[in-house]
Amino acid sequence: MLRRLILASFALLPLAMPCARADGVKVDEASRLRTLVPAEQLEQSAGQQYHQMLRAAADKRALAPADHPALKRLRGIAERIIPFSARFNPRATAWRWEVNLIASREANAFCMPGGKIAFYTGLIDGLKLSDDEIAIVMGHEIAHALREHARERIAKTQLTQLGVGLLGHFVGQGRYADAFNIGGNLLTLKFSREDESDADVVGLDLAARAGYDPRAGISLWQKMAKAGGGGGFAWLSTHPAGKDRIREIERHLPEVMPLYERAQNPHTQKQKG
Repeated sequence: MLRRLILASFALLPLAMPCARADGVKVDEASRLRTLVPAEQLEQSAGQQYHQMLRAAADKRALAPADHPALKRLRGIAERIIPFSARFNPRATAWRWEVNLIASREANAFCMPGGKIAFYTGLIDGLKLSDDEIAIVMGHEIAHALREHARERIAKTQLTQLGVGLLGHFVGQGRYADAFNIGGNLLTLKFSREDESDADVVGLDLAARAGYDPRAGISLWQKMAKAGGGGGFAWLSTHPAGKDRIREIERHLPEVMPLYERAQNPHTQKQKG
């Protein structure tokens, strides 16, 4: 019964407009189910949680200062990637992007809704990541935010917790925000295998357009596989490495290598544009 109601509710959701992408990776439109969760409220909640995390890190003297070399490195990479984000989500042009570095043995990184990015030193130092490999990680995490995987996850999770009658009332009245607990703990939100694959592909595209070698995705996941699940590699608990992941990256290289090569030669890009 709940499944039939969910499917019926799609008729009331706004149709997704197809995105024209002449080059780069081809991805499906983001799930319409995500529109049940208001983006503005989710981004506000994410911003609050992000700044709470930064304050906690600062209290422990673990928040990198603006002149920290590794933070400057991260922000430089982000400055090259972010201009291409609107290609996958026009809302990104209005986001107040932030990039921060936290000193921790934990190996982790994320981008919360609204463009709130954080890296842990354990990931960069533990795997001795190159700039290209950092760009692959950052592109992947930014892709989660652009593709609004958190909105979709929250909607799917809470739809199963709502009573059928209550859901029907809210969907029928178009009052989606009242039906959902917006946000939750976004720092521990886990994505599906499909979300991870989607973020891998979009992340490759973003990194390549920014002039970072997408082949670094292969070396990154080789390092991940070698690191295994030990050593505090929290990122691996939600981003499992494997041969299938590397094969998928290899399959998309013909789509993204021309973007990288064009970024390496701006004159050629101008001629083609």
